[in-house]
Amino acid sequence: MTERDMKKLEDMKKQYETAAMSREQEERMKERISEAKLEKRRRKRKHRIRNMTAAAAVLAVLVILPNTSADVAYAMNQIPVLGKLVDVVTFRDYQYESERHHADIEVPELTVGGEELMNEDAQTQENLKKTAGEINAEIQKITDQIVAEFEKNMGDEEGYQDYIVKPEVINTTEEYFTLKLICYQGAGSGSEWDYFYTIDLSSGERLSLKDLFKENTDYITVISENIKKQMREQMAADENVYYWLEDEEVPEWNFQAITDETSFYLNENDEVVIAFNEGDVAPMYMGCVEFVIPSEVTADIRK
Repeated sequence: MTERDMKKLEDMKKQYETAAMSREQEERMKERISEAKLEKRRRKRKHRIRNMTAAAAVLAVLVILPNTSADVAYAMNQIPVLGKLVDVVTFRDYQYESERHHADIEVPELTVGGEELMNEDAQTQENLKKTAGEINAEIQKITDQIVAEFEKNMGDEEGYQDYIVKPEVINTTEEYFTLKLICYQGAGSGSEWDYFYTIDLSSGERLSLKDLFKENTDYITVISENIKKQMREQMAADENVYYWLEDEEVPEWNFQAITDETSFYLNENDEVVIAFNEGDVAPMYMGCVEFVIPSEVTADIRK
């Protein structure tokens, strides 16, 4: 390894260990995950929904929290159909703005029902309701913890913080419904982490990675090796790209393999996309990274 390479690696390690981002990087991330932020600061209660042909009116009731200037909006409007059987409502819209503290936390809730549900068999209907309830409970727990942490940190008179939570419906098809929950925290440095929820609309159950593949196939190794290949190719093509891979200096950070718990979703081409949060497989400055697994790689093992 050359002296230049060693210096580059040391700089990357320092960035990873401090989890720091430049203000420019932080602002770019905020813009990417919060397109509605500026509108909400102007007090315009509008929701921009991507990949839809129509928009729904929002009914919101504002409640002033005691001893704070935060607005909490409970919008129980129904958004136009985003999947065959699954709709989304904004259950809670938590807003807070001060000189040092900002929160823009939109809490989604999945609902099932309508004529489409009646066309399904009883077991699928039951599964859909159960799955939606479990996902809603998980999202509620995540966002409640974020709000609690935000309010606790407001006691720090010297610090500042910026919390953003936004839902995004991605690549929903006749077979699958996928919701992505994007979470961002900025406090000196910034970090993003995401959650993915995919429902198999044919069964009504939450889709896991193993459900996509034939039994007794080593999809873990197949996908992991392809990710490593993509990592090497990206690093060879761009000196600013770096992954923890085959690094003798920090072997404990090296990417080995995905697990059944690794986040994923299916894109518009029905390809598996593996998603990692910041710091999982690369220095923090790389952000959340995703790897699209080509169809030909999994063709022999997909169901």
